[in-house]
Amino acid sequence: MITSKEAAKIVVDAMEEKKAEDIQIIEISEISIIADYFIIANGSNINQVHAISDRVEELLAKKEIHPRQIEGYENANWVLMDYGDVIVHIFDKENRLFYNLERIWRDGKRIEKETL
Repeated sequence: MITSKEAAKIVVDAMEEKKAEDIQIIEISEISIIADYFIIANGSNINQVHAISDRVEELLAKKEIHPRQIEGYENANWVLMDYGDVIVHIFDKENRLFYNLERIWRDGKRIEKETL
């Protein structure tokens, strides 16, 4: 079993591989019990949002990590992937600006990929 930190790194690697934009890693373990990490990114179109979410799911499945739930895949405006301690949010540009999760979770600790 891998740690939430290791799972978060896999998510970021998958996102980078599919050229996700503005990847943000927010550690929320000290301010919330729902997860350890929120990872937020966006794609430039529906195909890219699908490709990013597909790659995240594929790479985590290789480590025997499967989502509790995936929402929003069909429309791809906001794909939410719940992996327990790691919550993945993949937006299109417009919805990312509208929902602004980084502002909502500003009390979380922003971390760089290198610290994962």
